[in-house]
Amino acid sequence: MTETPEQRAHRERMQQRKAEQDAEVRSKTVRRGVVVVNTGDGKGKSTAAFGVALRAAGHGQRVAVVQFIKGKWKTGEQAAIQRFPEIDHVISGDGFTWETQDREQDIASAERGWGIAKGFIQGGAHDVVILDELNLALKYGYLEVGEVVAALEGKPEHVSILVTGRDAPPEILAVADTVTEMRLVKHAYQAGIRARKGVEF
Repeated sequence: MTETPEQRAHRERMQQRKAEQDAEVRSKTVRRGVVVVNTGDGKGKSTAAFGVALRAAGHGQRVAVVQFIKGKWKTGEQAAIQRFPEIDHVISGDGFTWETQDREQDIASAERGWGIAKGFIQGGAHDVVILDELNLALKYGYLEVGEVVAALEGKPEHVSILVTGRDAPPEILAVADTVTEMRLVKHAYQAGIRARKGVEF
């Protein structure tokens, strides 16, 4: 088939783009685990983290998930995680603070979860550690930001850590390698639509 001028121009542009992309990839020489923060007021922070858990498990990596704040109700991710022997899952929260109405209980739950999370991080047996809604536990003052930062900075080199939750403290943003802020544009809940099983939980 004869190549048209438009096809030739496209091919040449893509060849140039590929050469640039290949050169950029070759320039990235550091190989280590990363700290990723998903924050902001938009939907999808935890959802994205659970996608990483699925991806890592697909590679045969060991994953630990510690959920702060969210409580003990049954969720789709909890049921799905049970199907993956590569993923260890811990729920340390008792629900949002307006549900428990007991700050001391909330602090105790967060501290218990953080103790488990530190063990996962420092133990080095897991390739990925997800700290779901940790930012909220920090915002409410249930945990010391400095202690969390020290654990993130002192993690084993191969371990990647994902921290989720709105209102990430500046100290957490500073230690992160990658930060994504989910921005709310519109949400079904604002229109009176109840949270949907399989989409929100």
